[in-house]
Amino acid sequence: MNKKVLTSVLLGFLAVLLVVGLVYQFTPNVGSLFGKQSSGTPAITVNGQTVTVEEIQALQRSNPVLSATTEGILGEDLKTVAVESRIENALLKAASSGENISRADVNEQVDKVRKGNNLTDNKAWVDRLAQIGFTDASYREEVQSGLAIQKKQKSIADAAPKATEAQLKQFYSLNKDQLQDEARIIGREIVVADKAKATALLAQLKGGSDFATLARENSTEFKDRGGALGPVTGGKPAAVTQVALPPEVSAAAFALTGGGLTDVISSGGKFYIVKVEQFVPAAAKSYESVKKQITDQVNQLLQTAAAEKWFDGLRKTAKIDYVLPAWKINNPTVATVGGQDIPYSDVLSGVVGNQQFASLLQQVPADQAGSMVNQFLKPGIAEQLIEQYAAPTIVADKKLDLVGSRANLAQQLALYGSKDASVTDQDVIKDYQQNVAKYTTKASATLSEAVFTDRAKALAFRQSFDGKNFVQAASKAGGTVSERGSVTAGDAALSPALSKAVFDTSSLRPAGEGSVSDVIENGKTYSVAYVTDLVRANVKPLKEVDAVIRSQLLAQKRAEAGQAYIKAQMKDIKVDNKLSAVLAAQEKRIAAAAPKPATPATPPVTTTPVTTPPAASGTEPAKTPATTTPAPDSTSTPTKP
Repeated sequence: MNKKVLTSVLLGFLAVLLVVGLVYQFTPNVGSLFGKQSSGTPAITVNGQTVTVEEIQALQRSNPVLSATTEGILGEDLKTVAVESRIENALLKAASSGENISRADVNEQVDKVRKGNNLTDNKAWVDRLAQIGFTDASYREEVQSGLAIQKKQKSIADAAPKATEAQLKQFYSLNKDQLQDEARIIGREIVVADKAKATALLAQLKGGSDFATLARENSTEFKDRGGALGPVTGGKPAAVTQVALPPEVSAAAFALTGGGLTDVISSGGKFYIVKVEQFVPAAAKSYESVKKQITDQVNQLLQTAAAEKWFDGLRKTAKIDYVLPAWKINNPTVATVGGQDIPYSDVLSGVVGNQQFASLLQQVPADQAGSMVNQFLKPGIAEQLIEQYAAPTIVADKKLDLVGSRANLAQQLALYGSKDASVTDQDVIKDYQQNVAKYTTKASATLSEAVFTDRAKALAFRQSFDGKNFVQAASKAGGTVSERGSVTAGDAALSPALSKAVFDTSSLRPAGEGSVSDVIENGKTYSVAYVTDLVRANVKPLKEVDAVIRSQLLAQKRAEAGQAYIKAQMKDIKVDNKLSAVLAAQEKRIAAAAPKPATPATPPVTTTPVTTPPAASGTEPAKTPATTTPAPDSTSTPTKP
């Protein structure tokens, strides 16, 4: 059973597990609704409860992933997922059948669905149900079963143990990064619509002018409070978080951890200057201030663990009989961890729920996708499951106050094992130097080019152009004009010589609102470029990206340390990973079941008679061999099982 779905059930009691990523929501326009259980062709019995062929096929049809193919490795896997999910759903229904759900409860839920889907008209409602294989009565039966499952799982959640003080403090210590106040700044801004004006204002500020005064006189935002980013109380602006500013402006302002002025920053057609008066770094919230919040979180983890244990018990004791051999699935053990068996269907649940898998199905044929999934996805998912199954044993052995499902425990063990990971200044500097291209903004400009066949004309035009109308002036001078628009350094559309003359030179001559390049020789032609909106290449300084680099490196180090810790603790746990053997057996089974190509019949072959010389005196003449016709090739074409 998928633990993410279980968790969502416990949190909201709004869903019933069917398959990874597929949630039963009592909505008639989703594919998780199936036909009436009492009718149809029996395929499987689960503790005596029948699962029909029609139910399985409806699930397959309803989900584009499950219906991707019925052939080969992938076809067998998707069939296993569909059948296993119906088995699990049957277990949930049977285990919840004793819950009392009133007709009024069912009617209320159905009414919500009808109103929410604009199906209050009876005919529209009945027609919509018919499209997905329901009558009103059979749909209400499904709703009743779903509500019963919700009620059963709520009772399990309510009976789960409550968080202890030790568990709360352990959770707090491992999750401080998610339990902290955001970094904030106390500052002011000036926002204007004209870049030249913003540049002039920045020069005044650098010359010592009062920021608040210039903001009142010029800013289009917050001018009434001197450009203060936050409300002013007692003459001091309140601190604000990054969302108070556009992303580009926020990044520059929050990089000024020591305070100061940003450059002019363009965003959304406006030009910003920010003065950071005080930087307030992110800080962990106190335990007492978040105790209620983490109590709810840890209690939810305990409820999830209880639900997982309950469902494991259902699955372990389930009696499953396959009425129709065609729907029997291969669900071997892919690994044994400390005596606990991991079924192959758990790996497949991870595959179907993986975003890369859905993307893969859209890019390659199903037969290729099956091999790629076996090679790349399944091994990684199996390793994750092995770690998850080992996690409870590690937690118990280490006497840690961690709680939750197997997946929850594995995540928290990784946090525990990486709690001492840190990043040094040298780490940050090294990463910055190795990846400086990531922090470099390429030069850009708006470009027009005039091409001449005569160098003298190109030179004369360059010297005479006054910046008024490039196209008109160049055409009049005998040039052919190409308006290239917005370009960047290294653009494939620019010749190396043109790119260099525009972006890698100091010899551009000012002309009107832009500048003209030197004459550029291109074989037998000569060109002059007119450049406007030129932005030089810019490398963000280390101090501006320090926080980003530090955060990324810390996440990387923690991931590595957490993984290493879990691997180290698993050395004393007996693990038998059988995935390779399971996949090899699957490939052999699929190959054996595949139809064999027909072998063409061999046409009759006539043997050429051999002329035998006359026999020697006193002997019988040799007989001429008869012409023989071999029997046709009797190879037959086997039919597909």
